[in-house]
Amino acid sequence: MTKPIHLQPVHVSVADRLCAELRAAIIDNILVPGTRLSEAEMAVRYGVSRQPVREAFIKLSNDSLLEIRPQRGTFVAKISIPQVMDARFVREAVEADIVKLLAAAPDPALIADLDAQLAHQRTLIGGSARDFIEADETFHRTLAEGADKGNAWRVLVEMKAQMDRVRVLSSLHFPVERLITQHGAVVRGIAAGDAHAAEAAIRLHLKGILSDLPVIRQERPEYFL
Repeated sequence: MTKPIHLQPVHVSVADRLCAELRAAIIDNILVPGTRLSEAEMAVRYGVSRQPVREAFIKLSNDSLLEIRPQRGTFVAKISIPQVMDARFVREAVEADIVKLLAAAPDPALIADLDAQLAHQRTLIGGSARDFIEADETFHRTLAEGADKGNAWRVLVEMKAQMDRVRVLSSLHFPVERLITQHGAVVRGIAAGDAHAAEAAIRLHLKGILSDLPVIRQERPEYFL
């Protein structure tokens, strides 16, 4: 029998912590589309009652990551192409404005931080896809927080789950050097105070999924609606 995995005490509810862990597993495709999840098995695995598991399932269902089928069970949802496209559209609009704000008043400390992140990203070439995705997430969050738009970033995080699922799949096939180069172009635009260049660079960067998605969908059709 699998030994229970007890959640560490944190300043969030058990349901929220469980929701975050399951959300990460779905986005990372550890739990692939179509996987059936059992309330009872999850409760045993995490050493909790079934109530927080049920609450987590409902939240993830509302986020279109789980599909609750009455009398049949709960399953990891397939990736919705329209939701991927909507998230990409909103994210591009928000981040384009963020980099324009940053370029309007370049902050040397922020530029130094971003340059250090770029150097770190280069050390990840050829390594774990998950490590690079975390570094990429930090880069974009730093841009948002640097423009005092941390709340806007948190809204994006909530809505871009389907986009992130595709990003994880694409990271296994497409060279991260391309992404690092694009990050560098964004930083150079901001550092130079060139809002137009920074905006063009971030828009190009976030449009990459438009070319990656058809390749991933052809390779993994069972993952998509």
